[in-house]
Amino acid sequence: MKYVLVLFAALAAVSTAFAHGMSEADQATAMVGGNLEYIKLGALHMLTGYDHLLFLFGVMFFLTNVKDILKFITAFTLGHCITLIAATLLEIQANYFLIDAVIALTVCYKAFDNLDGFKKYIGIASPNLLYVVFGFGLIHGFGLSARLQQLPLGHDGLVLKILSFNVGVELGQIGALVVMGFILSQWRHTSSFSKFSKASNIALLCSGIFLKGMQLVGFQQARHAEASKTVPTIEKVPDHSPHEHEHGHEHGHSH
Repeated sequence: MKYVLVLFAALAAVSTAFAHGMSEADQATAMVGGNLEYIKLGALHMLTGYDHLLFLFGVMFFLTNVKDILKFITAFTLGHCITLIAATLLEIQANYFLIDAVIALTVCYKAFDNLDGFKKYIGIASPNLLYVVFGFGLIHGFGLSARLQQLPLGHDGLVLKILSFNVGVELGQIGALVVMGFILSQWRHTSSFSKFSKASNIALLCSGIFLKGMQLVGFQQARHAEASKTVPTIEKVPDHSPHEHEHGHEHGHSH
């Protein structure tokens, strides 16, 4: 039991340390900054979004053909652009901890797929990856929208702010993909790739499970904090003892 408590304590600490939401500094920048600042915020959010990056790493892991890379990344980009823009414009919101927990499951899915898990353990062919990546892009975009809506967007120039943030996300994604593509292309030419590709995807699967747990712990912490704010304070009624009542009665009688 104590090991479970230690694990949850570690998850709570990591969820705070590695949360990639919009900080107070980001919110202050958004209040006074222009569209360039929104581009920067979008790029930084993608580059610090470990869940987005892990999913993209899983997608890129076995892709060697430039045409295939462009096809899958385009599907993912189209998906997250749709929900990022639409959900923000329509002010569709959800708890970002829960959204990020689902995003963590997309990491698990891609790692399981890379391990040929559908065929080995379920006995079915893998679902069409292009459709899956597009669908997961919609989920990732919803997560990005939830973070963007933490900023004081206002109504003046709202569409341009959303588009600027989205441009930043795409620029950050391109930068991350260039680095991933270079590392993977170099690694594939070594003998260690075939030796450790399975272990790498097992680690990716474990990372997704850990991130899911981290987000659920964060969700519980947020609920607890919110509940503690809404508990009414009960004022203590002064307790008058019988002796004090009697003393007051005598004092009044003396007059």
